[in-house]
This record gives sequence, C-alpha cells and structure tokens, in this order.
Amino acid sequence: MRFGIIGGTGFYTLSDQAEHRLVQTDYGTATVDLTLLGGQEVAFIARHGREHAIPPHLVNYRANIAAFRALGVTHILASAAVGTMNPIMQPGDFALPDQFIDFTRGRAGTFFDQGKPVRHTDMSVPYCPQLREELQRAGAFLGHALHPAAVYVCTEGPRFETPAEIEMFRRLGGDLVGMTGVPEAPLAREAGICYVAVAAVTNWAAGLGEMPLDHEEISARMDEQMATIRRIFGGVIETWRERPCDNCALPGPESA
Repeated sequence: MRFGIIGGTGFYTLSDQAEHRLVQTDYGTATVDLTLLGGQEVAFIARHGREHAIPPHLVNYRANIAAFRALGVTHILASAAVGTMNPIMQPGDFALPDQFIDFTRGRAGTFFDQGKPVRHTDMSVPYCPQLREELQRAGAFLGHALHPAAVYVCTEGPRFETPAEIEMFRRLGGDLVGMTGVPEAPLAREAGICYVAVAAVTNWAAGLGEMPLDHEEISARMDEQMATIRRIFGGVIETWRERPCDNCALPGPESA
C-alpha cells in the first residue's frame, strides 16, 4: 500500500527535502516528489506544477495517474479549491464530494482508447467510501468538521463561470464548482486506485457573492486552508489500517 497526494491550488509541495522524480508513462512525463508524511513515504504531484503554470484544461491527468500506478500508489488523497453554490457550505469550509457532474470538454478522459479494449467503468460511487470515512474521522479529531457529502460540478476553465451557468448548475443539484475533478477521479477508478478529494471552499460562485471573482484572492485563501488539509492527510496516512475496497479495486490497464 502506498499513498499518493495531488495538491491543487495553493498546495505545491510537501517537503523541501523531497526526492524529485520524472516518471515516464505512455501518456507523457509526470513530476513526482517522494517524501514522508504521517510516518510513511508518499508520492506527491502538484497538479498545476510548482509554479502554478499549468491551467486546469491542460493538466496531463492521464500521465499523473499512470505515474502513480507505476510507483505502486493504491490510495490517492487530492485537494481542490472550489466555489460554493450552497449556502450551507461557506468560504473557509471543507467538504468531501460524493458525486460529480461533468461539464468539461475536449479532455483526454480515459485509458481505454486508441485500440485498447473498451471498458465502461461504473461510477455509481465516484469517490472511495473508506477514504471519505477516514478523512471525516481525521478532520473531526483535529477539530475541523468536513461536510460529509457534496455534488461537485467540474467545468472546463480556465475562465470562471457566468452567473447564468452557476444558476443552471445549482438547479441541477450542484453544491460546489471547480475545474479539476474530472477526469482525475474517473482515471483513478480506471487504474484501480482508491481516490478521494477534499474540497476547500474558497469563494462564492459567480453571481452569489458581493465582489467579482479574483484568482489572487482565491489563492490567498487557499494558502490559509492548506495547512489544515496537510494535517488531515497526515492523520489519515498515520492511522490507516489496510482493508479490501470492493468499490475501487478494479484491474487497471496495463499501460496506466
């Protein structure tokens, strides 16, 4: 068992002492840091790069997940900055998505293409129930309540959404909106890796707040929330007890 961590906006490194490794995959090269967290060696990927130079629609999601699989990662903890459409989930809160709605377009979203056998992967439970349970426990232990369920709407980016789009997403049942959850979660499922995301609510979605959306303001708030997410992730890894996962353990593709 090995944990992988994917850091989103504001989460670019775990340790200055990490071993940097370039992992070659059939889908490109991923930059992975190997370091310690919670007393275990973990693999870390900064989703947008260490300098936040990769926009959401250009992230090589397949290379990242394939690199984790090549390194023996079996469980992924991811962070994501999100806007909120639900008044119960306010800026500064944390939430554990349990469902997503995909509004991306043009992204390479599967390992099963280009002559590989077709597989229609079940996504009834998109996020690992065991990891969601452990994150709730670790958060409560550290004094940080996590909203236990949320519908995450993934948009293409890099622009923010219009108020009309947000109203549509809200009417469809969306709670949170972000730009990176898909295809990351489905690819992890295809690769047979348990995956969960912690959503850090940084702002009200377009049309719901008093001020226009500002990337720098969102990044500043995310920086404040990252220390908490690191502690929660460390708590999960430190106390994790291995057990079979019937929901996520699918045989991944040979090249992933």
